[in-house]
Amino acid sequence: MLILPAAWIERWKGQDIFGKLFALEGKVYRAQEGRKTLRFLLDGKYYFAKLHKGVGWKQIINDLLQLRLPVIGAQNEWRAIQRLEKSGINTMELVGYGKKGWNPARFESFVITEELKNTISLEDYCRDWAVSPPSHALKSALITEVAKIARTIHEDGMNHRDLYICHFLLDISGGSEKIDPHRLCLYLIDLHRMQIRSHIPWRWRVKDIAALYFSSMDIGLSRCDLLRFMMAYRNKPLKESIGKNRLFWWQVRRKGRVLYRKFHSKDIKGSGR
Repeated sequence: MLILPAAWIERWKGQDIFGKLFALEGKVYRAQEGRKTLRFLLDGKYYFAKLHKGVGWKQIINDLLQLRLPVIGAQNEWRAIQRLEKSGINTMELVGYGKKGWNPARFESFVITEELKNTISLEDYCRDWAVSPPSHALKSALITEVAKIARTIHEDGMNHRDLYICHFLLDISGGSEKIDPHRLCLYLIDLHRMQIRSHIPWRWRVKDIAALYFSSMDIGLSRCDLLRFMMAYRNKPLKESIGKNRLFWWQVRRKGRVLYRKFHSKDIKGSGR
């Protein structure tokens, strides 16, 4: 299977297109066994390529033994981007996709997307909020928008599995100091582990929201900010958002704090949060 712009197919006509794509040079953002993320330039335009060469049976079996769905190729991201588009969630713009081979541990695959220009991850954008907070309107709008995106993907049968704030890109094409709270544009990225099904089980909802909680613990969010997120995620008044979901939020808090201790070897400041 091969889907690429006609101009690219014509450029490499009669050649090994997979070989050409896997030999592309550029800035490598991530390189793991069997998988590489690359930013490259072609015809004056930048693109991102996720190149998969297979993870091997050892990794597949190890994931299955740990009750984790193995990621064996780029098709997962290809499907996830299309599903997000149907749900009205901003994400990467697809350019191409391909796979070849039959052995799930060894087949080659790729997905190519356009570069998202003039964006910044929320991890970087919010890094100094604890000492230099934004306006109340902007902070509230961003919290609400992130919660709406999380709610939408969960209601539409998707869970991200790596829903950290670094995987939300904020459009700053008008300038990072001139962001309009009423016209926010957030993109959800890094979808290679996203799961798609008819209904998202409880534990995967908890995992996604706990990841958001963990990754935002050091940006100066107040109790009111957290309550605002809860209301927006449940799309209910505060009393109903919390009262009927106490166990859910307790598990989110517990798992988020476990993640924080694991990655930082310390507990979050302010044990009551």
